Amino acid sequence: MSTKASFKETFENYKRLFRHKLSGVDALPQLSILGLISGTITAGVILLFRLLIEWPLAQYLPNGDPENFEGLSSLMRAVLPISGAILIGSIWYRLQISQRKVGVAFVMERLNYHQGYITFKSFIMQFIGGVLTILSGQSAGREGPAVHLGAACSSLMGQYFKLPNNSIRTLISCGTAAAISASFNTPIAGVIFAMEVVMMEYTIAGFTPVILASVAAAIITQTVYGADPAFLVPQLNMNSLAEVPYIILCGIIIGIVSAAFVSLLQRAMRFTEHDIFFRILAAGAITAATAIMFPQIMGVGYDTVNQALLGEFGLLMLCAIAAAKIVATSISVGLGMPNGLVGPTLFIGATVGGALGLIAQWTMPSIASSPGFYAMLGMGAMMGSALQAPLAALLAILELTQNPNIILPSMLIIVVSSMVASEVFKQKSVFLTILKEQGLDYYNSPVTQALRRVSVGAIMTRQICRSDKIIRFEEAKEYLRQEPKWILIDGSEGKPVSLLPIVDLAHYLEENELLFLEAEEDDLKERLLINLLEIPAQRKDLAPLYFQATLQEALDKFAESKTEALYVERTSAPMITRVLGIVTRADIENYYQYKRG
Repeated sequence: MSTKASFKETFENYKRLFRHKLSGVDALPQLSILGLISGTITAGVILLFRLLIEWPLAQYLPNGDPENFEGLSSLMRAVLPISGAILIGSIWYRLQISQRKVGVAFVMERLNYHQGYITFKSFIMQFIGGVLTILSGQSAGREGPAVHLGAACSSLMGQYFKLPNNSIRTLISCGTAAAISASFNTPIAGVIFAMEVVMMEYTIAGFTPVILASVAAAIITQTVYGADPAFLVPQLNMNSLAEVPYIILCGIIIGIVSAAFVSLLQRAMRFTEHDIFFRILAAGAITAATAIMFPQIMGVGYDTVNQALLGEFGLLMLCAIAAAKIVATSISVGLGMPNGLVGPTLFIGATVGGALGLIAQWTMPSIASSPGFYAMLGMGAMMGSALQAPLAALLAILELTQNPNIILPSMLIIVVSSMVASEVFKQKSVFLTILKEQGLDYYNSPVTQALRRVSVGAIMTRQICRSDKIIRFEEAKEYLRQEPKWILIDGSEGKPVSLLPIVDLAHYLEENELLFLEAEEDDLKERLLINLLEIPAQRKDLAPLYFQATLQEALDKFAESKTEALYVERTSAPMITRVLGIVTRADIENYYQYKRG
């Protein structure tokens, strides 16, 4: 054997071992390596995404400021969003309905219904849509598209290497965390966002690779953009504990604002029966009409958030900007514009919080903290209630402002606003709301989560042998010497049709041993043949299952096929499949009960 062939065989063996390790829940070293790779790739994509947004904006916006939409004339503020809407609508019109879905909600859908598989075309559409929405001044954020892009990169990597589906789900978490980390420069919030918002679960095994992905993305991003936080504000703090009742009131008000925002978006989504081109055109026209009066709502709007944090707006302006942002963003997203939602929630929270801060200074001037302090609290409260992710919101605000003085009041206002939105107005996460309007139910019970973390490769029985339905006596004895657990019986087309327990064949041979010995002595060939489909045995019907499937997919296959066992196969070449093992329903139930115990 040549050195090249030997190296190739060794490499293939290593890949098989790597995949096999990933099929279980304890593949921490392997997942950590994949997390680092995922974070690195995602950071590169997000840097390119930001470059294609910021560089053109710096070229055509006044003073070379990529967020200075306010410097445009009233005519340009109207023309830009409408022109962008025409371009985006023309592209989206040519896509199938399934191909128009983008953002965090789409990633959650792929996780729940498609095991995290995201296509390259979806990646390209989100990249183009995300760039065009911000370049054309739509009321958009870049974090939602970034999550889609990061998740898609990780999913495509897992699909390319044919990794088990349970590890692709973990890679989606890695890509999500890395995207938030690279976009916001918030590595801790990226990890919690991935777990709390997208995966909606916390697992010890999942944390390590996700943390590594987030850290890798943050390091790469900080190398390019520096380590400064997204919002440069003074180290503001709460002046007095006497403000606590007012902070609770602010939480109630922002919870109401969050519910109104999500409700308006939900209502706008009910126009899906109309042509997508005209819906996006209408979204662009609404943004244009709003931007003529309030250009602050255009683009990402972080410059406006900074101004609110610094207390540079008056009360009426803050209220007007907040209302304009709520209307423009919720209706645009509801009508199908591929906008991000995370950034706008921070914008709305900052402006509403800033307005409440000004009211506090007027009503209790001796004890009230600065409007900028309340703007910071508002950002966390709005993000936490709209996303129904209090911990992710708290850590995001902490990292975005690098102000530890806001931890205690932020915890209070975020919890209050989230509870008002969820318990009083029965508001779910904005992303779950989007999925519900699309007719999808994000079912994520603890049992389902546990079964999705494990691939069939981790529990399948590999002690099998394949056989034709008719075999000779000598072949049957050879099978017994190999000591498999199951015999996989092939049909006339060469595909498995039934499963025979080896113990049943052993019993049959034992009961008919004398008959076979006499046949051997008399050389009666026809009496030496055994039909495995006719001998007394507890045979099981079969259905195929691909190697990358999770235990949840296996249960779904059992329900669909009404069979008693599944044979796990992998395609090694076009039209060539190899059976790797057998899984029964009892195997899955025993595994889950053992792990739970």
